[in-house]
Amino acid sequence: MTREKKHALAFATIVGLFGAAPAHAASVTKVNSWGASGVPNYLTMYIYVPDQVASNPPILVGCHSCGTPVDGYKNSIKKILAAADANGFIVILPEATGRNCWDVGTTKSLTHDGGGDTQGVAQMVKYALNQYQGDPNRVYIMGGSSGAMMTQAMIAVYPELFKAGSARAGVPAGCWADGFDQGQQWSNNCAGGRTTKTAMEWGDLVRGMNPGYTGPRRRMQLFHGTADGTIDYNNMKEAIKEWTNVLGLPEMPTSTDTSKTSIGDYDRQFWKNACGSTVLEAWSAKGGSHSMAYEEESILAFFGLDKAGGTDPECTGNAPPGGGAGAGGGGASGGGGSTGIGGTPAAGGGGTTSAGGSGLGGSPPTGGTTATSGSGSGGTQPTAPTSGGAVSTGGTSSGGSAPIAAPPVAGGSGGKPSSGSGGQPATPPGGAPGAAMGAPMDNASDEGGCSVTPGRSTAGRAPVALAALGLALLGLRRKRPNFPAQRNRATRA
Repeated sequence: MTREKKHALAFATIVGLFGAAPAHAASVTKVNSWGASGVPNYLTMYIYVPDQVASNPPILVGCHSCGTPVDGYKNSIKKILAAADANGFIVILPEATGRNCWDVGTTKSLTHDGGGDTQGVAQMVKYALNQYQGDPNRVYIMGGSSGAMMTQAMIAVYPELFKAGSARAGVPAGCWADGFDQGQQWSNNCAGGRTTKTAMEWGDLVRGMNPGYTGPRRRMQLFHGTADGTIDYNNMKEAIKEWTNVLGLPEMPTSTDTSKTSIGDYDRQFWKNACGSTVLEAWSAKGGSHSMAYEEESILAFFGLDKAGGTDPECTGNAPPGGGAGAGGGGASGGGGSTGIGGTPAAGGGGTTSAGGSGLGGSPPTGGTTATSGSGSGGTQPTAPTSGGAVSTGGTSSGGSAPIAAPPVAGGSGGKPSSGSGGQPATPPGGAPGAAMGAPMDNASDEGGCSVTPGRSTAGRAPVALAALGLALLGLRRKRPNFPAQRNRATRA
């Protein structure tokens, strides 16, 4: 073999080696020490940090569904992870290791810093904000099925940590506590769509989960299939009632449309706040089942993570803070509810705040006067209207703590997931899952395994090495101008 052929073969071998190198070294990695304190020991933190992290990066929490550990869940959010690579945000992937579903049915998890799963995820967020100098004004959360339930619970219990959530095929925050079965990690009443409340009742339930919170409430994006046989579609309707009340929005949407995507055909509803930002979206997939894929592009756009840089897309000028108005009267609920500025007075009068309402009850909305006949935190309804408007009817204010009486979860136990992707309950919709299966799987995927080996890519060094080798070969060719093979190639050219 001629010397030139040997050089060419070596060059081709090196090119092949560099061509086989991965495009980047980012991977889903386990965080062994994330400051867990006073939370269930089955919680595990995984994180995806792109090779090029933005300055003060946004953070997105992705919550898996029942029976789908992080290793499978990451395969259902590939576009999310690709966007993290392109735009520099960080993805936290919490895992309820050894369990089937997230705990969103016990008092401890539906109470701010109550020691449940929600507090554990909150600690993961705080760790990532500190470790990577994340932007505390750009933290988001998403999930499907049990992950969607966790999403709505986190936005309710920790509104100070998040800017927005996106939930697919979930239930309203607090719904899962109705008939929650610890052994099955399941609520037949809620899953079957039999848990219904008024908008004010849902709103008071949320406000009672974090009674000391007086800040703005967070926007929500909802997806649900109308033919969901696992989590009844009625939960979408109840969630709309909950979040319109919490966000201080009217019952009727600002606009509606239909949309056809590669995933499904949707009837969509949108609610805007006072300064024009969409703060609630409800996507109803016509004939859609439970385990639909995520509308990842729309989720990214809702969070403002579809492009690098920038700020959260929600306007902050005159957006109404959280808290809903009672029928016939404005204002927030009594003690334990949101502050008085939360509710927009109902048409036809200034409206009055609920009675009692000392401390956390806050001041009345603009135009109304405070009722004086109530007593105690979340007190009783006034017996007579004060000037400015009639007292809303319907009995007592429910502003106190949320009526959640389910006992704490026993850690580490639970039903085993069914085999395959998107398994259904062993009994008809609304029935309890089989004892051997637990709650159904959703979007489960075991294709591939997640690498937990940190490191940096060598791909960036490839162009330099190739250029150096090319110059060396060029020098060799210039030193041997009389090589016959070289003269022949020049002639053919």
